[in-house]
Amino acid sequence: MNASSTTPSVRRSSARSWTSAFGRACGVLLATIVRWLALSRINPNVLTFMGLVVNTWAAILFGSATPENQKRMFFYAGLVIIFSGFFDLVDGEVARATNRVTRFGAFFDSVVDRYSDASQFLGLLVYYARSDRFFYVVLTAFVMVSAIMVSYTRARAESLIGSCRVGFMERPERLVLVIIGALFNRMAPVLWLIAVLSTITVVHRMRYTWTRTQDPPVAAKATHAA
Repeated sequence: MNASSTTPSVRRSSARSWTSAFGRACGVLLATIVRWLALSRINPNVLTFMGLVVNTWAAILFGSATPENQKRMFFYAGLVIIFSGFFDLVDGEVARATNRVTRFGAFFDSVVDRYSDASQFLGLLVYYARSDRFFYVVLTAFVMVSAIMVSYTRARAESLIGSCRVGFMERPERLVLVIIGALFNRMAPVLWLIAVLSTITVVHRMRYTWTRTQDPPVAAKATHAA
């Protein structure tokens, strides 16, 4: 009885040990790569730009797909986008390791991220245009604009109120969804999901910024004055 009662806890402990070990191994690997890149004295902005180059490669795979090879080409594009995430992981770490964290670096990273996002959707737009799927051309164009507006509303709001981190559909969530759509050939529902959630996020940020920029109630002013 004692042996059977301890079995579930032993299994949970074993599962935690495996996941913890995997997490530590990934952390050690990432730290080693960052250390090598830091020793090479590579400019972190170069790593950021390489992320754009890799995402452009994914866009070319999307755009060059045909109805006959679409599933395979989209799968390859999904793998390439996963690889591009490597540069997103290491550019900031290398900047910190080499004491090259600058305001321009943060600005450059943000600008390049917008181009990376747009390149992926541009590739999809080309694919749908070549396949004579006008509705999805329009949907993809709307998704591209919405993705940019999610970032723009946050940047513009933070120039007014300091912080605007509300909303769900930010870049990491979009990347995960695009990767899922590409790998599992479910891009159409993914585009719908991004379109809806991005629009909700933009509206949420607009309302949040509106509430934060309103003057305090008259009663509150009077109380403060007294």
